[in-house]
This record gives sequence, C-alpha cells and structure tokens, in this order.
Amino acid sequence: MSLMLSRDFFLDRYEELGWRFRKPEVKQSIRVNSANAEREEVIARLEAQGVRLNKISFLEEGYWVAKSKFSLGATPEYLLGLYSIQEAAAQIPVTLFSKIEGSHVLDACAAPGGKTVQLANLMKNTGVIVALDVKPRRLVALSNHLERCHVENTIVYMLDARKSSRLNMKFDRILLDVPCSGNFSTDSGWFSRRTINDVERHARLQRKILAEAVQILKADGEIVYSTCSLEPEENEFNVDWAVQTLDVELVDSDCYGEPAPTKIFGVELDGSIAKCKRIWPRLTQGFFVCKLRRKG
Repeated sequence: MSLMLSRDFFLDRYEELGWRFRKPEVKQSIRVNSANAEREEVIARLEAQGVRLNKISFLEEGYWVAKSKFSLGATPEYLLGLYSIQEAAAQIPVTLFSKIEGSHVLDACAAPGGKTVQLANLMKNTGVIVALDVKPRRLVALSNHLERCHVENTIVYMLDARKSSRLNMKFDRILLDVPCSGNFSTDSGWFSRRTINDVERHARLQRKILAEAVQILKADGEIVYSTCSLEPEENEFNVDWAVQTLDVELVDSDCYGEPAPTKIFGVELDGSIAKCKRIWPRLTQGFFVCKLRRKG
C-alpha cells in the first residue's frame, strides 16, 4: 500500500465514522502526583520558574503546558516525583474506576508507568497494584518511574498479559491499556508505516488480553479498556465481541469524548457500545476508552 493510498484509505474510514481530517495541535500536558504534593504547591513552583500552565477542564489533576523555556522532564519537581508528563487523553482511563482505594488492581500492560503512578495516587498507596510488561527494558523504565514518584503499593512482573491467569490471583480492578496500532496525531510517519493488516493483528492480540482479563476479574470487578488507536477493529468491534462473547457488560463512561458509533461500515453493533468514548485528535491525541463489568 503506497503512502498516499494508505493515508487516503485511513482518512476515508475516519470520515465514514463521522470525523473529517484536520491537523491536530496536540498540546503537552502534565498531571500532578497528588500523593506527593498539593496541586497548588506544584503549580506555584513551576510558575515561579516561568512555566505557564492552563487547567484541563475534563481532568482533576491535569494541566496544559502553555509555555515553558525548558524541558519539564528536567526540573527538580519532576525528579522529586511531584508531577508526571502524561498526555491528556491518556489520563482519562484510570479516572473511570470506582471505589479503588484498598483494591487489588492489575495494570496488565503497564510500561512506561504513567497510568500505574496515577493508579497509586488515586489509591493513596493503599491496596496493591500488580504491574505487568513483557520486555526487560520497559520494565526498567517502569520501575524507575515508580521509584521516582514514591509509589509504595506496586509489584512489577515480567509477564505477557495474555498469560496473567498464571498469577493465580483475582482482581477488583483491571486496567487494559492494550498494545495498539497508534495513530497519526503523535507520529508524523504513521501513515507511511501502517496497513489494515497491522490493525487486524493488534485486534487479535487485544481480544486475547481481554479474554484473559475476564477470567481473573472478581464478581463485582471492573475492567477499563483503552487504546490510542482510531481503528474500530481495535475499539468498537473488539468491545462488541467482548459483550457478545464474554461475561461482561458496558458501564457508562462519564468522561471527555464522543459516544462511540453503534453502526460501523454497515455493521450493526450492540447498542451499549454508545457507552464507550471515542476521542478524535485535536488538542489531545486520538483515543478510545470504555468500562466493563461482569453481568448481573
């Protein structure tokens, strides 16, 4: 598939899904690590150094970086774990969990650790988080991130999420920020590298991770599923498959984004798919998120 053909192929799909291409202006964002410092203290310290921040309206601890003359990954405040550099849409999934303090939580695809730290913050370092990834280099980055941010309730394992039942544990909450094909909003060469075969390959992997997660979810448990893909095979179609095949149902996701479509490329999906949220690239990267729970 040529570069132009690939670009046109995907953009035509997005238009059929209801979104016409416009070049996004993805802004850098940070999230205050509330377990380590008061929000006002962190903002004041950064603004005293000439950093200008704007509150992100749909996030409690998120801020747009409007102006900075230096890298926000090289400040004393960052090195002390007072905040994380985390894309705005990527801050949403963790916020969808309910009653998370004291819980047993699985972060099935955890590296580099931004969402793991966010989980620990919301849990106030109570309960336990089991954080998985499959590559040693990524586990080093994850462990370093957790140490820098003073996370105390997390155990890190090198384990494929498709085999997470080997832990012999049941979980109250499971975060599935699954490997995906990504999107063009943060990768200028995306169109030149991606084909529908990549999308379908990721979709198959994601279904295996989903099916495994349901096996180790407690009866009253919750799963949050998210991707930074815009492709329905990895998003709506996968969740529709889960609702039809696995013992789960969708819960309303009260967050930023548009209700996911329930008819895609002529295929009618379960009506509950509208409870998922699709985020088109503009100020944030493209994203998809939903929350599932066991039926009944």
